[in-house]
Amino acid sequence: MMGIGGGHDRRVMLRAAVWGGAATLLMLPWVAMCFTAEVDWSGADFLVFGVLLALACTGWELLVRLRGGLAWHAGVALAIGTGFLLVWSTLAVGLVGSEQHPANRLVAGVLLVAVAAAALARCRPAGMARAMLATAAAQVLLAPIAALAGAGHRAWGPCLFFAALWLLAGWLFQRAARADGDAARRRSPLA
Repeated sequence: MMGIGGGHDRRVMLRAAVWGGAATLLMLPWVAMCFTAEVDWSGADFLVFGVLLALACTGWELLVRLRGGLAWHAGVALAIGTGFLLVWSTLAVGLVGSEQHPANRLVAGVLLVAVAAAALARCRPAGMARAMLATAAAQVLLAPIAALAGAGHRAWGPCLFFAALWLLAGWLFQRAARADGDAARRRSPLA
């Protein structure tokens, strides 16, 4: 009888960890503001951060319900986490120079590639792997475009860092696709 509900209990605990982690992240700046003047967030900062966290957690909730498997869940978490970190770092300090640098607006194009490619892939693991490859390519392409926009070489490091994260998410999705294929072969009477 211990096996009954075990998966449900894990899902509930994981959901609590994700949403609790988001709430903790949202509270950290407030706690820091109580102890130092170095952190000075406005209500708008908290609102934007809270909306981004809610979008990330909701996206995670929807995508992990599509299928099981550790590789799929890790790929979803990494892809959404990378998108979240890309947006937040661009808003907070700027991917290219300061947050006011016009080349930072190009980050929206990278996110558009990620969302459009994932939609075209219908959130299937093999398609998601290709979507992350396309997103990594868009991320790398951002660096020379930013350089032409007057950012110099400053965008290369952050762009390569984020491209590596997109590629790692793609690798995880590829592993999920292989696991799905292995499971289908095991179920097939011809295998």
